[in-house]
Amino acid sequence: MRHPIDIIAMFAAIWLLASMVLDALTPKELTAVMIAIAIGPAVIITAVFYYLRCPRTDFAVIFAALWLISDIAIAFISPKELPYWLLLLGFVPAAIIGIVLHWQRFQRRHERLPLPSAKRG
Repeated sequence: MRHPIDIIAMFAAIWLLASMVLDALTPKELTAVMIAIAIGPAVIITAVFYYLRCPRTDFAVIFAALWLISDIAIAFISPKELPYWLLLLGFVPAAIIGIVLHWQRFQRRHERLPLPSAKRG
């Protein structure tokens, strides 16, 4: 069972870890506090959807969208221009989720197609 206190502790740890990792990757002018404020709403929204037991696919899409929004928020609050690879990093989860969803759709479509029967003549 998912206890709310456990969820709060888990997402608080993820939030702190993500803030520190992004602080190490970004320019010195962008502090961990600024990053934590930028990604905080996304972490809270993600925790709420986790608590509500959102379906796995929907949760992954929501996470990817919120990660991209957080990346854009960090770019807006940064006093110095961020490297392009860091901005592209925001698109990685969305691209991975998109590839997986299209692959699953492709696989299901081929499972439904009838196999060609051998022609008898």
